[in-house]
Amino acid sequence: MRSSRPYKSPNAAMCWSVVLPGFGQLYNRDYFIGIVLLGLEFLINLKSNLNLVLVNTFNRDLLSAHQSIDYSWGLFYPSLYGFAIWHAYNSAKANNNKLEGKTVERRTYFSGFFLGLVIGMDFGLFWHDGSLIKAITFLDYPVFNGVLFGLLFGFIGNLLDKRVYRKSTKQT
Repeated sequence: MRSSRPYKSPNAAMCWSVVLPGFGQLYNRDYFIGIVLLGLEFLINLKSNLNLVLVNTFNRDLLSAHQSIDYSWGLFYPSLYGFAIWHAYNSAKANNNKLEGKTVERRTYFSGFFLGLVIGMDFGLFWHDGSLIKAITFLDYPVFNGVLFGLLFGFIGNLLDKRVYRKSTKQT
């Protein structure tokens, strides 16, 4: 018997959402949330001038990168981005568990990493003045700083999730 939702690779779903928030959901056939996430991505991208900031960042035009970003909209983007990746991965895992006849777990995967990623990216966008570390000039750029702190906080969040939260839930 064929299922209407065949096996979906969680890693592929995650990678599609890395490319553009909402694509992982479309890959998983979660069309409504995929279209909503795509719409929000375009709205936030447009209102925050993110594409202009990216062009200025890669052209190494620091002043234009700082002047063109609208932080009141730009600080929403990491939350949307992190949620889209997290949801796509966990939705694919839940789909595959249903296909295999397993009960759907209440457990989520990589929650600590994605929560840390969002917090780190917001922190990096907000605090992108490289005055503390003058030797690393790319910390002056909001995009590079957001990615660096996002990954750093993501790995810290993953470590805390594995070491602290998962151990405390197993003991209860």
